[in-house]
Amino acid sequence: MDSVFDQLYQKYHQDVFQFLFYMVKSREQAEDLMQEVYIRVFKSYKRFEGKSSEKTWLFSIAKNVAIDHFRKQQGWRQRLLGKVDISAGQIRDSHPLPEELAMHREEVRMMYRCIDLCTIDQRMVIILRYIHELSISETAEALGWTESKVKTTQHRAIKSLKKHMEEMIEKEVMPSEKITAKR
Repeated sequence: MDSVFDQLYQKYHQDVFQFLFYMVKSREQAEDLMQEVYIRVFKSYKRFEGKSSEKTWLFSIAKNVAIDHFRKQQGWRQRLLGKVDISAGQIRDSHPLPEELAMHREEVRMMYRCIDLCTIDQRMVIILRYIHELSISETAEALGWTESKVKTTQHRAIKSLKKHMEEMIEKEVMPSEKITAKR
């Protein structure tokens, strides 16, 4: 079991950590929750039947740990709606112009702020589908949902994300127009 556990840890640790970090928005909290995930993995690996991939099984456990965390936390609904400042947006293109970099970073920050305004189900689907690039069937397995529910939630999440981004852009544009109109 130790070598299997080590392999699981080496192979999926970063993905599971990122999922938890996106959910709780705190490195320290995500690290604590990672320990809980691997305690549950260690206790339940003998019952793992292999009906899903190990990765989706781990995400399923991580999802349950995150939900348990929110349930235990006082005021968890407000925490889910809290804002996050993503200042470590990574840009993979090594040759963009400085203006492009600044604009891209701001768009990424805005997108992450808007993801936080989505429901927890929508947020989980967005993270698993677009950040961790799981398929619809893998996402369904990880969340314990049907593929139909994943598709529906994904559709609603994208629609909600788009709406929140448009509202945020409108709020940013409107004040500057009001200032110009006063001059």
